[in-house]
Amino acid sequence: MPRLANFKSKGTQWRILLLSVVITLIGLITLNGISYNEEFVFNNPFFKQTLFLIPSLICCIVVTFIPRFIIHKYSYILYSLGIIIVFLPFLTKTHVGTHRWLDVGLPFAIQTSEFTKIFIIIALARYLSDRTLVMRKFKSILLPFLLAIIPSIIVLKQPDLGTSIIMMIPVLPMLYWSGARPFHLFLVIAPFLSVIAAFNTILFTLWAILIGLVIFLSRSNILGSVLLFFGNLFLGLLTRPLWDTLKPYQQNRVLTLLDPDKDPLGAAYQIIQSKTAIGSGGVFGKGWGEGTQTHLKFLPVQESDFILSVIGEEFGFIAISFILLCFAALIHQVINSAYISKDRFSSLALIGLSTVLMSHVFVNTAMTVGLIPVKGLPFPFISAGGSFLIATFTMIGLILRLSNDELD
Repeated sequence: MPRLANFKSKGTQWRILLLSVVITLIGLITLNGISYNEEFVFNNPFFKQTLFLIPSLICCIVVTFIPRFIIHKYSYILYSLGIIIVFLPFLTKTHVGTHRWLDVGLPFAIQTSEFTKIFIIIALARYLSDRTLVMRKFKSILLPFLLAIIPSIIVLKQPDLGTSIIMMIPVLPMLYWSGARPFHLFLVIAPFLSVIAAFNTILFTLWAILIGLVIFLSRSNILGSVLLFFGNLFLGLLTRPLWDTLKPYQQNRVLTLLDPDKDPLGAAYQIIQSKTAIGSGGVFGKGWGEGTQTHLKFLPVQESDFILSVIGEEFGFIAISFILLCFAALIHQVINSAYISKDRFSSLALIGLSTVLMSHVFVNTAMTVGLIPVKGLPFPFISAGGSFLIATFTMIGLILRLSNDELD
């Protein structure tokens, strides 16, 4: 049986690596198709992505040889380093009016928040794996949220709303995987859902009924139940003041999501052009390098945030479906590795890493077709971006390392 388990583990690792390479190659082919008009080589997305692929693969290989106990031992130190590096961009000059990138004197800047996401997951995995027996108490889930909130707030101030949200997302599945009560997790997310539901009277009424049903089934004490129910209702009533605290461009993104024709040349321009590109591609696409929305520059940020729109226009719906199926297979392999892992720390870290990858795929895809506001989050392996590519392959290296029990 141990030999069979090791054989399955190696098979899973090869599948994860193969799927990562396949998706990366699709990204390079797409970037090459939109880059041939660039006369200056350093402005060529294909050239830059190929260049960054070298350190990405090196990081992936190096991480696979780091002993598991070293990763566990220095997880909190890495977390502290993560907080420091997301603060450093505030000490350098701005890029595109933000402090997202750290200028280190090279021809390119580094988006440090991409690496902090990894460090948060490792720290959470250590904390949760060391406290298995106490996760059934509500107070035990507060510190994990605090670990993620601190760097998220710093990133939010850069400002980078999308990345700060991604930093928080792994906390819930990792807590659930560690044995936290679903009701306690519901208590944490209920206030956010109350704010969202409050924008629609019928939806808010249904949400109030659902809260009451969950409280009843959880058999909580009367005082706690009353506070939970009316606390969420009261928070819903405060939604309008909370909405007024958002910046105008953030409000425009939400409003134009609901009604894209409200500002077709402004906040909704990106969504409209993206949907037009995907729709014009049909099932099989217009052909490589033949996308009019792409090559006439109607489609903005086409090499990163909206690269899926380029694929949809030139290669069609079938290509997008293939990419999403590849990612589904990759995530399935990672979760399966977490399920069969003998080490609790590794299992939790694998869940966190798969959640981050899946969140990027979901947010970028939903943003591309207009289901959610534009968040500026890249598509793993495919979108152009050196820091994100290195961070993504570092995550793959960690996944390969933590899913292998033979090296310890």
